[in-house]
Amino acid sequence: MPEKLIFEMSAEGRKGYTLPKLDVPAKKVSDLIPKGFVRSKSPILPEVSENEVMRHFVALSRMNHHLDKGFYPLGSCTMKYNPKINEAVCRLDGFAGIHPLQDEEDVQGALELMYYLSQHLCEITGLKTATLQPAAGAHGELTGMMLIRAYHENLGNPRKKVLLPDSAHGTNPASAVISGYEPVQIHSNEKGLIDMDDLKANLDEDVAALMLTNPNTLGLFESRIQEIKSLLDKVGALLYMDGANLNALLGIVRPGDFGVDVLHINLHKTFSTPHGGGGPGSGPVAVSHRLIDFLPAPVIKKEGAQYILDFNRPKSIGKVFTFFGNFGVMVRAFTYIRMLGAGGLVKVSKNALLNANYLLEKLKPYFDLPYQTRPMHEFVLSGDRQKKLGVKTSDMAKRLLDFGVHAPTIYFPSIVHEAIMIEPTDTESKEALDEFADMMIRIAKEVETEPDLVKNSPVTTPVSRLDEAGAARNLKIRWTPESAG
Repeated sequence: MPEKLIFEMSAEGRKGYTLPKLDVPAKKVSDLIPKGFVRSKSPILPEVSENEVMRHFVALSRMNHHLDKGFYPLGSCTMKYNPKINEAVCRLDGFAGIHPLQDEEDVQGALELMYYLSQHLCEITGLKTATLQPAAGAHGELTGMMLIRAYHENLGNPRKKVLLPDSAHGTNPASAVISGYEPVQIHSNEKGLIDMDDLKANLDEDVAALMLTNPNTLGLFESRIQEIKSLLDKVGALLYMDGANLNALLGIVRPGDFGVDVLHINLHKTFSTPHGGGGPGSGPVAVSHRLIDFLPAPVIKKEGAQYILDFNRPKSIGKVFTFFGNFGVMVRAFTYIRMLGAGGLVKVSKNALLNANYLLEKLKPYFDLPYQTRPMHEFVLSGDRQKKLGVKTSDMAKRLLDFGVHAPTIYFPSIVHEAIMIEPTDTESKEALDEFADMMIRIAKEVETEPDLVKNSPVTTPVSRLDEAGAARNLKIRWTPESAG
């Protein structure tokens, strides 16, 4: 049975709380709040008991898919299981209860954690220093491009263009445009890597940077990265790296060692924070020596035994986030890094690579594989074979929901027709991968024998197949008394 809205469960006079008697003089609302901000009538809120609230939200959690419930092979998003110790640490009073307006001497522990988190990220990436301010990946991209623009402006010419491979993350072009640059697409070759001839043809002294995702969104490592860096250096362009796929490289290769100038890091992907549903996130940006002066202010410094916020940065691009960043995500990431240590971080990447390639070998007989280059932590199949039989990739994705598994990323990257992008991450067991592979193989066979079953799925979920176009055009996401009739 569908779960009722909490407003539909409401009964007048019912409540799940009691408040103590006031031990201070009572005041009128008008004495505390300016007249223009006081409601003329009470808000409409549900009146429910405590057990009704608990049962309602537990029921909703069962209806939603989440990592505590099952496998989540969402390609490019690194939806891996997050250790609960990280959640416990970030909820400690000394972290959760502080305020960013407190004096520096009162939050030395928090500043120390942020300082050493930056140090750890620089050691992992091979870069010189980092800012923790950006709130998420795309925000980190934008910050990185602002740093690149500031660098070129400081030299007297901001330049005009930014080069982007056609396998880049979808937010890369937007970050370039917002920073005042014209995005220029660079094509991939038959191996799924940058077409070097196309890169050379578009590379001149009007180019500010190349925005490179490495491994790219096909899960492939750009093996000619040092040659690419050399070409950029000849025209004075910088190398920006989208670090969304950094979990493939930990302890194996450091981007700074192959010449990256700017790297954004998704703490919520690589370093453990649940980030489904749009947050929370954190997108630190690590830079080479050329960009240190332009980092957002303030920068955390250590002076003797004290940690301070350094605002005296005349070439800084300024603040990019209110206060100093999403601190709770930083605590989780710091805990994750310290718990695993250097050896553990290497295992993270090696397990991610192993899991992806194991799953690929099991699935490639049943789906098309557009690029034969050996992938790293994720891979992209194509549903073209099934589409020829009248079943789309989106149909197969919906069919997966009937098995209690979240679908992979589909229709991305756009250079693959009917794309099925799968990232099993480092945290899934062989048994979980085998179970997922069996589901995918069963669906591929159903396409051949029972195509209508797949095209009409899902059938076991709380809500069956939706009219997606209608839902997008007629959003109803808020209950009102009028909507209840």
